[in-house]
Amino acid sequence: MRIIVLFNLRPGIGAAGYEAWAAATDIPTVRGLASIAGFNVFAATHLLGSDATPPFAYVEIIDVADTDACGVDIATPAMQRISAEFQAFADNPAFMVMRNVGASA
Repeated sequence: MRIIVLFNLRPGIGAAGYEAWAAATDIPTVRGLASIAGFNVFAATHLLGSDATPPFAYVEIIDVADTDACGVDIATPAMQRISAEFQAFADNPAFMVMRNVGASA
C-alpha cells in the first residue's frame, strides 16, 4: 500500500524548523518501522512551466509493507508522539491511500 500525504505548514511555522525536525526525527523514526518499506518527504520547488506557487509545499510518500503491522506500529507511544508533533507542523494534511492503476490485479 502507498500513502501520499499532501500538506502545507501551519501559519507561523517556518520551513527550516519543520525540515530540521523531519530530517532528525520523523524520517528516521518512520523508516525504522518494520511495517514500512519506504518513506520520503519532498519539498515542492515550483510548478513546471509556471510561476505559480504549488498548491502544497510538502509531499510525503509512505510505502507500507505490512498494513496490519503498520496499524500496530502507529499505535505505539513513540509514533503517537511523532504524529502529534507532525500535526503541530502540518496544516490540515491530506492522507491519500493509493491504488496503482497500471498494476495487474
